[in-house]
Parts: sequence; structure tokens; C-alpha cells
Amino acid sequence: MFHPHIHCIVPGGGLSRDGTRWIYSKKKFFIHVKVLSYEFKKRFIKYLKEAYYNSKLRFQGKIENLNHKFVFQDFIGKLLHLNWIVYSKPTFKQPEHVIEYLGNYTHRVAISNSRIIGFENGNVTFKWKDYKDHNKKKLMTIPAPEFIRRFLFHILPHKFVKIRHYGILSNKSKRSKIELCRKLIAIILNREVFRVSVSKLSTVDLIFKLTGKNISICPCCKKGTMVRKTTRYPNILSPPSTVLA
Repeated sequence: MFHPHIHCIVPGGGLSRDGTRWIYSKKKFFIHVKVLSYEFKKRFIKYLKEAYYNSKLRFQGKIENLNHKFVFQDFIGKLLHLNWIVYSKPTFKQPEHVIEYLGNYTHRVAISNSRIIGFENGNVTFKWKDYKDHNKKKLMTIPAPEFIRRFLFHILPHKFVKIRHYGILSNKSKRSKIELCRKLIAIILNREVFRVSVSKLSTVDLIFKLTGKNISICPCCKKGTMVRKTTRYPNILSPPSTVLA
């Protein structure tokens, strides 16, 4: 049941390469999970090999034989032929949902006291959720040393960072990048607001908004108000024209 994994949250867009535009991702599609799976596998194995050949990895116990290069190379070959699993969830609709999701992993211990039912005769009984059986809650009793061993799996190694930020959220540039993103997004939103407001305007109001001229005022007396009388159609290939009188 030991399954190391990571959770990633990806913004719904990003800065252009020259940093002058904010580019939105598509609302209903980001990237195919099979493509995402392949790209993650390729990069993970790349950095795993770099760490190995730079003598940053040490294998002990049952996997000690991986210290031999030919065994490690054979192991990498098997990894390349496996289908890695990537699960992509739908977009979070509200910022509160993002915070709630992250909070489940950033501010939670391996097991809460409420799940521990009892300790008797050197055994620990606790509640667990069986995802393979329709998420049913069940009880499990195991020896105390095994309980401690499983709990220690959730304690981070020395100097291991639990949460990492990349791209526009990286510690190196997040202040300048986030401020730039906010400005660019504000420009886009202002354009959208203007486009929506303009689409609701009449022809007379639109021309007045763009040019400052009120075409409904009589050009002769400068006092009377022009009203729509009829629409003329010169031919089927030309757009209709409005006659004001």
C-alpha cells in the first residue's frame, strides 16, 4: 500500500515568453492525461539518472543491488516501458476550493487521534477508508511497531521541502511576476467589460461613445431629435442602412 506520489496545482494560464501578455488556457481542456503522463515520466527519469550518476543516490536493503550500474540501467529500462499514472482533476471554481484542497495535505498529520480506536496487548486499532470497496470505513488492528513504521513513512527526510513553488510563484521572482500577471489580467478584464458594455449599446449610443457626436440631433436646427423611420436595402449583397428623420 506504499505509493509515493505528488500533487500539483497548475494555473489556468501563464505569461508569454516575452512577458508582455497573459495567455489563458482553454476552459474545458488543458492537456491530455496521456501526454502529461509521458512528459512527467520522461523528466522524472532524467533527473533520477542525473542524481544516480552524480553519486547522490544510495540504495540499501532489498534494493542494494541497484548500486551496480548495469542493474540500475536495466531498472530504468523497465520504468520506461511502464505506463505512469497521472490523474487530472477538473478546474477549481473558487479560490476557497484551492485552499481547502491544499490544506488537506499541508496541515494534516498522517493519522488523527479520532481515527485511533484503541491500544491493547501491543496492538493498535484504527479506522481507515477502503477506496477499493466504495470508500467504506473499516477497522484495522496491527502490532504497535508496524503502526509506528507506517507512521514514520509520513515524516519528511532532513532538508526535504514539502511544498515547492515554480514558475510565476517561485520565491526568486514571485513578487515581480505576480504583480505583472495582475496588471496583464486586469487589462484583459477591462477589455472584456468594455466589449460586453459596447455590445449592449444601440448604434446611436455606440457612435456617441466612440466619437462624441450625437447623430440623433438634427444637423439643420441642432435642436430636434432624429427618429428611426425606415430601413432601406439597396440590394441583397449590401448591408441595410438606417434612415433617420
